[in-house]
Amino acid sequence: MISLPLARYRLDFTVTTPLTLPAFAGSTLRGAFGRALRADICMTHAKICDGCALLASCPYAVVFEPRPPSAAHPLQDFNQIPRAYVIEPPQWGEKTYAPGETLSFHIVLAGHAIEQLPLILWAFHKGFQRGVGRGDGTATLTQAWHVIGKDATPILDGPGGNIARHATTVPPAPDFAGHAVTLHFDSPLRLQTNGRRATAEEFTPRKLLMRLVGRIALIHEFHGAGSLPLDFKALAAQAETLGSDKQLKWRDWSRYSSRQQQKIDLGGVIGSWRLTGEIAPFIPFLYLGQWLHVGKEATFGLGGYRLELHL
Repeated sequence: MISLPLARYRLDFTVTTPLTLPAFAGSTLRGAFGRALRADICMTHAKICDGCALLASCPYAVVFEPRPPSAAHPLQDFNQIPRAYVIEPPQWGEKTYAPGETLSFHIVLAGHAIEQLPLILWAFHKGFQRGVGRGDGTATLTQAWHVIGKDATPILDGPGGNIARHATTVPPAPDFAGHAVTLHFDSPLRLQTNGRRATAEEFTPRKLLMRLVGRIALIHEFHGAGSLPLDFKALAAQAETLGSDKQLKWRDWSRYSSRQQQKIDLGGVIGSWRLTGEIAPFIPFLYLGQWLHVGKEATFGLGGYRLELHL
């Protein structure tokens, strides 16, 4: 049913001037990527994309600022659609890289975004050439790898080179007839309720699973093979029946928004969340969520988890 090209890549950079990344660098990396992509792609040099005659065909808009449909959508009302990429930053903790050291992180691309891989890699390279993090440290993209599980295959040696052919699908979701799974969250999970941030006590299986199903359905529709024939009411009702055992703790985190000129609190929960019951309808989505993440700010790496199946 789900047919979505999907791939994870590891990017290796050699640091050229001291480079400091914050405790959670996803937002910093996304900002460097977006600025470089826009600087190299935008032909009009307008300050905003709204009203641009090239919007529909512009690679920057397609990748970084995809536009929602003008007509009403049956799933939800929204002012933006999910991006078809996820940045997975280095492990938690502020770190300064010295010249000559290697800085590595992962990106996940879905659907049509994979077609833009050469441009995306070039934009990351240019972003690091311009400067990243506190002090605008610089680095050079030296290698890119296609990653499946614990295996990694080199696909690019140095910026601007040819990219080796590689698979753009992930292994299929396992057949699972069990009644329990555990999600191990490695980066903070943020969910909303009634337009505000939900507290850990307000996290429910329905809130988690329908957020995940909706995210994947929208990525599939706007960046992949079209809409999925899903019965959202039935799935929501099924999620209501599931048991839940949460071993979660709050992790505070904030980032500075240059657009809003203020600090934004982006704390969330990490830890494990066990779901029990008739979980089978959600397995394909839970499986793909290991690449696509779930919840608010998934684009720059929040809501990342590992899925454990209990047979």
